Amino acid sequence: MSTQIEMNFENLVKERRSASKFLPDVEISTKELEEMLSLVKFAPSAFNLQHSHYVVVKNPEVKQKVYEASFKQYKVQTASAVLVVLGNKEAYKDAARINEGLLHLGVLSKQEYESTVSSVESFYEGRGDTFMREEAIRNASLSAMLFMLIAKEKGWDTCPMIGFDPEALSSALNIPDSYVPVLMITLGKEDTSGQRPRGYRKPAGEFVSYDTF
Repeated sequence: MSTQIEMNFENLVKERRSASKFLPDVEISTKELEEMLSLVKFAPSAFNLQHSHYVVVKNPEVKQKVYEASFKQYKVQTASAVLVVLGNKEAYKDAARINEGLLHLGVLSKQEYESTVSSVESFYEGRGDTFMREEAIRNASLSAMLFMLIAKEKGWDTCPMIGFDPEALSSALNIPDSYVPVLMITLGKEDTSGQRPRGYRKPAGEFVSYDTF
């Protein structure tokens, strides 16, 4: 019998925490991972370009390489899976393919379709490489946050990680140059035996302004 407790959204947000330690030898099936990742496609992305790509690492030999590329952080070894979240710097080149469905359905006329594709391409190309990289990171980050909430709702714990060598990680996982390793997400069942109280969180009054800073 599953011990998962169904949570409303407010509780889900409050209960999601970055797990610093996982219970070892807890397996997660590819089917369950795919069920979670199938929901990630609903994350927002600029122009619906869907910049994100996930490399899911479960194989022990590959995980060892990721462990070494992440400065030998223990949670990588004990995680049930490690998800490397990438952002595609050239996502704008998919504008034509992504909008074809709307063209075939008659939602977009041929002229609207061509105009949409042209405007997206010129928008990115006109802003250059730095903007493309920033967009890859921005949109992949939105996707990653949604994944972590989905995982928590399914009874899994996660930890977003930026402590890794991007070049070593890219080499280990054969990541193309057009993709930016944005962050890693370790996933598993948290070992709460040494869990600390949640750190200070600013009240809204400290980080929210209205109409001007």
